[in-house]
Amino acid sequence: MAQKSDRLSDYAARRDFSVTREPSGEAIPKKRGKPVFVVQKHDATRLHFDFRLEWDGVLLSWAVTKGPSDDPSVKRLAVRTEDHPLDYQDFEGTIPKDEYGGGTVMVWDKGWWAPHGDVEEGLDKGKLGFDLHGARMSGAWALVRMRRRKGEKRENWLLIKERDAAATEDEDHLTEAFDTSALTGRTMDEIAEDVPAGDHGKPPDPAEHFRKKTPKFTAPELAVLVDEAPEGDDWLHEPKFDGYRCLAALGTGGVRLYTRSGKDWTDRFHGLAEAFAFIDCDSALIDGEVVSGQAGDPATAGFSDLQSDLKTGRPVRFMAFDLIELDGASLKKTPLAERKEKLAALLDSAPGGGPVRYTDHIRGRGRQVFAGFADGGAEGIISKRADSLYTGKRSGKWRKVKAERRREFVIAGTTPSSAKGRPFASILLGTRDNGRLVYRGRVGTGYDAATLDRLESRFARLERKTAPFDDEVPREIARDARWLTPKLVAEIGYAELTADGRIRHGRFEGLREDKEAGTVSMDNDTQAEADNAGGDDGTLTVRSIAISSGDRTVFPEAGCTKADVARYYGAVAERMLALAGGRPVSLVRCPRGIEGDCFFQKHAGKGFPDEIASVPIEEKSGDTEDYLVIDRPEGFVAAAQMGAIEFHVWGARTDNLEKPDRVVFDLDPGDGVDFDAVRHAAKDVRDFLSGLGLESVAMVTGGKGVHVIVPLRRTAGWETVTLFARTVATIFAEAEPDRYVATMSKAKRKGKVFIDWLRNERGSTAIAPYSVRSRPGAPVAMPVTWRALGQLKAANAFTMKSARERLSKPCPLEAADADQAITRDIITKLEEQAGQASRS
Repeated sequence: MAQKSDRLSDYAARRDFSVTREPSGEAIPKKRGKPVFVVQKHDATRLHFDFRLEWDGVLLSWAVTKGPSDDPSVKRLAVRTEDHPLDYQDFEGTIPKDEYGGGTVMVWDKGWWAPHGDVEEGLDKGKLGFDLHGARMSGAWALVRMRRRKGEKRENWLLIKERDAAATEDEDHLTEAFDTSALTGRTMDEIAEDVPAGDHGKPPDPAEHFRKKTPKFTAPELAVLVDEAPEGDDWLHEPKFDGYRCLAALGTGGVRLYTRSGKDWTDRFHGLAEAFAFIDCDSALIDGEVVSGQAGDPATAGFSDLQSDLKTGRPVRFMAFDLIELDGASLKKTPLAERKEKLAALLDSAPGGGPVRYTDHIRGRGRQVFAGFADGGAEGIISKRADSLYTGKRSGKWRKVKAERRREFVIAGTTPSSAKGRPFASILLGTRDNGRLVYRGRVGTGYDAATLDRLESRFARLERKTAPFDDEVPREIARDARWLTPKLVAEIGYAELTADGRIRHGRFEGLREDKEAGTVSMDNDTQAEADNAGGDDGTLTVRSIAISSGDRTVFPEAGCTKADVARYYGAVAERMLALAGGRPVSLVRCPRGIEGDCFFQKHAGKGFPDEIASVPIEEKSGDTEDYLVIDRPEGFVAAAQMGAIEFHVWGARTDNLEKPDRVVFDLDPGDGVDFDAVRHAAKDVRDFLSGLGLESVAMVTGGKGVHVIVPLRRTAGWETVTLFARTVATIFAEAEPDRYVATMSKAKRKGKVFIDWLRNERGSTAIAPYSVRSRPGAPVAMPVTWRALGQLKAANAFTMKSARERLSKPCPLEAADADQAITRDIITKLEEQAGQASRS
């Protein structure tokens, strides 16, 4: 691979740095975390957009003639140009007219990128896939090289948006929606005239500005729906905003913006992260709501306006109303009134007139306050006890009173339209009640043409042949209905609900992409979410899956039935899907319970339900077999209906099967080894990996051992990952042979901890996080923090019940940073360690 100085020789030869203000490339930029991408709008001889990806110490560069398009059907010409120095990513200004590339340059977008595979191989073969995480460009993209014509000197590529949630059908949406700098907020004319950035100045580097780690997501406090505002001076009343609940985490790891359910939407909330970067603190976790920036009064900003803002790139606002953590110290046990005082003082350091605003309150006079907000067009108020603590649960100390009836419903179908060009007349809605999808009516108003088209593009991918409802839909509606898999959640305004729970005079307000369809029930607001299941008899339904013989005993010692197992997997399905979904999976099936015959199954068979998918995989023999894959929440419940108890998964996902995304060290105690020794071993492995620059997560297996899991960026192949794992295990075995062994021999494992590295071979599996184990007591494999591991007394400490209780807390494995890889530096360090171990 060429040296950096060689790669920049063409760049330097084209420029006179005594004339142009462009970086010379001689400076050594500060080491950063994730690889940067930047798009610079360049008004040279022709207006174009320079697309750059950080790789191997330089910025790989392409000139995109018409600018990027997030319409997958549009392929934009991207001409490969000379590599640029890394510090070019922040260059914004005017290159003198007679110089190479003379004209004004704007930093139009900036963020980080993650390749789908090996970058060098992609560049060599002419197809490079990657994900972008920028303020304007996001989701999956690809660069595809065109065949070079005879005599053609330049290297032509195509920049193409992949089909995903970030795609649109508007060819020029990106370039038309955004015409200011992502770095300074200036227009091209302002940059050309060298107008100072002013309040739009470059945000400070979080690693330097903040001094403590970025806080992790925590479950937000939720309010109970009531009919009347409480009275008394011990209540604080705030406007109820019509937007997305959001937690802003500030620290040295950057600014992250989380939805109510813990999804990272930093990239979707345009410009907010930059605004938070100016706040003066060591670290903070702020609770608030993202609302539309179109209304003068945030309390009257509509949800549909917010969706339009997010679609078009218009500014949005963050209305901050609580402070959960400040400067590394939790404020959860601090009374609300004190938390708000600290919040108000903290936000004094935010840029004046910026998008981050403090939400003030009125003390006492609840009914009068509600009437005032309702008359002013607000959605309602939230009333909070001044002494309330932050519990992260739904609490009667937070109460909401709505001026207009609104709630979320699941979209499960459409009715046809007779109007020319209209894709559907109305949507069919339901809620999950005791595990059943109950029909709640249809809504045919609230759509403009663009909304109809956007919804139709989503609906087309969800079509199914049968009705998803568990009760009867009126015959005249069901006759011509198109049925949809119930995955999308709509916010609906309505006049009232009829006696049988049907919507009257409903109006579509927008999609709630921060909500999971499985959590939408009629009693969401008035009590903690119920189980997604029905009763214990043989007709039990969990996530629309009928569970037969639900009263059959599966775990005699714990008294757990097949219904209990199905309910558990219904409850943890979303989290399991994030950690174990989309991977080849092997099932341990015990149709008659754990005291009956159990068997291992990895290949798809006849009669398997549609909820369990399969993928063809070539085996060592050269034959191809269909392997089981679970790619939707219902799959886990469908497997439980077939008697499955355990789920064992590969260390790679099916979309890139040859590039693992994790390493698993299974610490398995031999005879005579207690759990304290296993914990100690796990921490030794953690510390060793940390010395290599790799962070890891602990998981108790539900058996006797502990897994030390290293999340990875998908760059290395199976051979590299297996060699890495085997070398680490061997180093431990050779350095402390009285404590560790790296071979499977039962005789050699007595009194020692076996560091099982074989889980990392292609085709091998490891127990999935949150999987139940087919052992007495119904234990569960559970990811834990390192601190929590030190407090556990056994690897089977978690049961189905205690595991469900932990779902309200963030999962350390899901929150782990997967942006790390087995690099050449790490291999070198490992080789040095191996040499030392063999000599000792």
